[in-house]
Amino acid sequence: MDYTLAIENTPDTIPGGTGILLLHPSIGETDRIDTDFLKTDTDHFLVVSTRTTAREVEQKLEHYDVDESRAVILDTLSVDRGYSRRGSNHVHYVSAPDDLDGIVEQVRNFLESHDGKLRVSVDSVTELAYYADVDRAYEATKRLLDLLDEHDAVGLFHLSNEVHEEPTLERFRELFEGVVELDVGGNVSSEF
Repeated sequence: MDYTLAIENTPDTIPGGTGILLLHPSIGETDRIDTDFLKTDTDHFLVVSTRTTAREVEQKLEHYDVDESRAVILDTLSVDRGYSRRGSNHVHYVSAPDDLDGIVEQVRNFLESHDGKLRVSVDSVTELAYYADVDRAYEATKRLLDLLDEHDAVGLFHLSNEVHEEPTLERFRELFEGVVELDVGGNVSSEF
């Protein structure tokens, strides 16, 4: 199954099972790329949020006119920070951003319980590495990519190219079939 890719300077379509690495500056405007990825040619999508709470993800989706009825959000911050939370059909929680097994399990549950064209956004791998460590974040990313492949889904994984050393960036790059780079000026380039 092919998926339309509505990100500038990228191929028109990508096959199911494809993971894309989004390299961006720390202050980069990734929301536009993320929401373009999520709202095109999609039946259901999951946002794994390690940077913002579910409420902030919902506000972002609304701001960029993304159909929230297709959304499932995994909030990894609220429990850890002690915020009040109410789980629902479309919002789930894990205890903290370093609960990598819990995150992988939630992604598996989403992929197994939804049909059609499925997309996953992991925002961000940098935060996973910050809360856990680079090796654990790398292993979790590999497991998530295997799940995408198994379920013919596609994913976009955010990684800040200002935070990590070049060997770490290279290591992650090698995991992905596509790499999209956003520069400080908002210009997008890609390699597939």
